[in-house]
Amino acid sequence: MASPRIIVVGGGLAGLAAVIKIAEAGGQVDLFSIVPVKRSHSVCAQGGINAAKNLKGEGDTTAKHFDDTIYGGDFLANQTPVKAMCEAAPAIIDLLDRMGVPFNRTPEGLLDFRRFGGTLYNRTAFAGATTGQQLLYALDEQVRRFESEGKVKKYEGWEFLSAILDEKGVTRGITAMSLRSMELHAFPADAVILATGGIGAIFGKSTNSVVCTGSAQSAVFQQGAYYANAEFIQVHPSTIPGEDKLRLMSESARGEGGRVWVPRTPGDKRDFKSIPESERFYFLEEWYPKYGNLVPRDVATRAIHKIVYQMGLGIDGQPMVYLDLTHIDRATLNRKLEGILEIYEKFVGVDPRDHPMKIFPGMHYTMGGLWVDFEQRTNIPGLFACGECEYQYHGANRLGANSLLSCIYGGFQAGPNALLYAKNLPAAEGDGGAAAELKRQAEINQALLTNEGTENPFKLWRELGETMTEHVTVSRFNEGLKKADAKIVELIDRYKNINLSDRSQWANTSFAFARQLKNMLELARPIALGALLRDESRGAHYKPDFPERNDEKFLKTTKATFTGAAEGPKLELEDVDTQHIPPRPRRY
Repeated sequence: MASPRIIVVGGGLAGLAAVIKIAEAGGQVDLFSIVPVKRSHSVCAQGGINAAKNLKGEGDTTAKHFDDTIYGGDFLANQTPVKAMCEAAPAIIDLLDRMGVPFNRTPEGLLDFRRFGGTLYNRTAFAGATTGQQLLYALDEQVRRFESEGKVKKYEGWEFLSAILDEKGVTRGITAMSLRSMELHAFPADAVILATGGIGAIFGKSTNSVVCTGSAQSAVFQQGAYYANAEFIQVHPSTIPGEDKLRLMSESARGEGGRVWVPRTPGDKRDFKSIPESERFYFLEEWYPKYGNLVPRDVATRAIHKIVYQMGLGIDGQPMVYLDLTHIDRATLNRKLEGILEIYEKFVGVDPRDHPMKIFPGMHYTMGGLWVDFEQRTNIPGLFACGECEYQYHGANRLGANSLLSCIYGGFQAGPNALLYAKNLPAAEGDGGAAAELKRQAEINQALLTNEGTENPFKLWRELGETMTEHVTVSRFNEGLKKADAKIVELIDRYKNINLSDRSQWANTSFAFARQLKNMLELARPIALGALLRDESRGAHYKPDFPERNDEKFLKTTKATFTGAAEGPKLELEDVDTQHIPPRPRRY
């Protein structure tokens, strides 16, 4: 019998981890990626990857890592898979080390660990400030070995359009479009793993790469997959505002001793050097003495918003605060943070070793995603998901440096589980529904290319981003959420009247974007409506009108089902697995 064929969509850490496990076990893999694999968004991760190895002798344990993750996520994550992830973390670090990831070391030659938000221990392994890039390249190297042996075939520059489902609703492959020639193809497979990353583009500007649109998740959501906890969106406290997107200033800058401050006097225009210590307001250190500048991201973000908008203390009256590294010697900064300091210098034109950086919170990560069970299976048979595109490991707020861990761990789970499923799958009848699905996609393309409307897709997208950023990020009010949903409905309606400036059939980026935009609009609704439903504050979801967490009503996963109806997706609440750590109030 031929070995099963698995399609993996997404060439970041989660996708590559899944590919490695499948190829090791003798499966055949087709790997699809919009961009060259080495340009996947995982490459942008800066700070590090968590594992409780306790090499600094602080008494850290995997149980404490588990507790920090559940507590940091405000008890909304299912505990069984999170526990397994935290227990697997030390071995994952050792595996990456043996793959040749150039982790930083102590003078004794041990792996070095730094502190990250939401914990009191040094448990974040790092490779300078380019950890994501080093991990991605190491995993890609392993995948290339399997590629040379004929076990893996890469399709770079192809976009996932939909899953192919047979009459019984079982996954039989995917349809995809070449972004060069715009041709459509159906690719058969015994199982499909989605590892397609975040949804930052729905918010317009974010720290995500511009290819992180959530389009693939939305496509299968519209085909019947549950989308869970959509309302939990992480805003990173420290980003560099830019014209095109936001650039991340990693939490590692604070982990290495960076201090956040503003002048105590509103509108103080003096150069930072002439502001004495006594007139500098180190607000995170004053308000949260135990964790200081390393409170979890949702706490830091709200503190910065309070300073800027309620207290009027932004630098020069602008929505910005200082992130100051100037008290740390240059050699240490270069050894541990050079990668991110170069980014700041390149885009702002100021050397952060001599001058405090100006930062402000920006949309960064989605804790929500495709609903999966503990084996990484969605509710569509044969369709699996891992990495940021699924919801499993972070609850209501992700701890810094848990994302790289959850991507690799999720991929390591999804790969073998998909292979096991595929080995027991009865053969498809006929083409498994491929021709019908291909025809449906071709009709969508044709309709877009010939539409004689007046709406510009990029303008619609900008309006979507502004609406989502205003109403559905840091502070959420029900009136604003209703407005946001009404705006999304209006944009979906205006989308029908779209006009493409470019109708060519070759490398047509505006056409590909217009297709993604429809999916972004459909996925924006469960985000806004999930936030509207949840009348409480939990983790990154903060409603000033409901400032307390409400476990009685909302210690639940939100599950959205696509209906296609005007009232939007159907939302239901599912119980959360809290068997290991009983919920307690979250106070830092």
